[in-house]
Amino acid sequence: MRKKLKIVFMGTPEFAVTVLKEILARNYIVAGVITAPDKPAGRGRKLQESAVKTFAVSKGLPVLQPTNLKSPEFIKKLKDLDPNVQVVVAFRMLPREVWQLPEYGTFNLHASLLPQYRGAAPINWAIINGEKITGVTTFFLDDKIDTGEILLQKEVMIESEETAGSLHDKLMNTGAQLVVETLELLQTNNVTTKKQQTSSGLKDAPKLTKNNTRIHWDAPGKEIYNFIRGLTPYPTAWSNLHNGKDIIIVKIYEMDFVMEEHDLEVGKLILEDHKIKIPVDSGYIYLKEIQLPGKRKMQTKDLLNGFHFENNAKLF
Repeated sequence: MRKKLKIVFMGTPEFAVTVLKEILARNYIVAGVITAPDKPAGRGRKLQESAVKTFAVSKGLPVLQPTNLKSPEFIKKLKDLDPNVQVVVAFRMLPREVWQLPEYGTFNLHASLLPQYRGAAPINWAIINGEKITGVTTFFLDDKIDTGEILLQKEVMIESEETAGSLHDKLMNTGAQLVVETLELLQTNNVTTKKQQTSSGLKDAPKLTKNNTRIHWDAPGKEIYNFIRGLTPYPTAWSNLHNGKDIIIVKIYEMDFVMEEHDLEVGKLILEDHKIKIPVDSGYIYLKEIQLPGKRKMQTKDLLNGFHFENNAKLF
């Protein structure tokens, strides 16, 4: 048995909070928490703290918010916390002098079955690509992104109507359990690791941007269905809408896909029975919840009560 673990936890969003809660619930010692600096948010540009900071402060944990992870000041403060293991969940890339610091290493929780879906948005891309299974992985950090030796993995099924939001919650809870299992292995010195594959054919999970979240209506209907689910509720798939003389941006949150043969123009809005359906390859996308510029997101039946679509209305 090794000496008792003394953990420094690094993370920022709600996903990481669930993991930190589970670590504390198992009575592990958390010497300190590293999270992102407070950032201006909203119309008033009021400083907003990360979800991890809010939770850590509520538990009386020391919090560091470095802007530069290589600064001598931060490195000294980190060394003063004297961790023998560091746990990283949804944070940022660490320099070598940080991840090499603890005696028992620094490990990360990633929301995919590595080496598949390395990168910033593994939850979204797994759904977008129509995967049936994904999972969570703990692995030791090294000099590259998501390439270190694997500690533990656990599979999670992706349901046919899964969204990025629902899958996020499943992986968050499964990941919290995997992290404490990994800590137990480190505590008992019962660690065996597995090197990641470096073969071609691996799928990446790049950062989501305005360019790669736009819907292409000429894609197969099933792919559009997966694409929109994979971006719901955040950051949300979007499309241009040509309506009369106007071109506006529409965000799509909820929809259904129905397979059906037709010879209609792809992307043209069809309004019938208080519904909006969009012809696509091999069927129709039925819009259920969308958002227009400057408006709140709305059920389409409510939108149709107050918004006029011209006869030429088309998504493109």
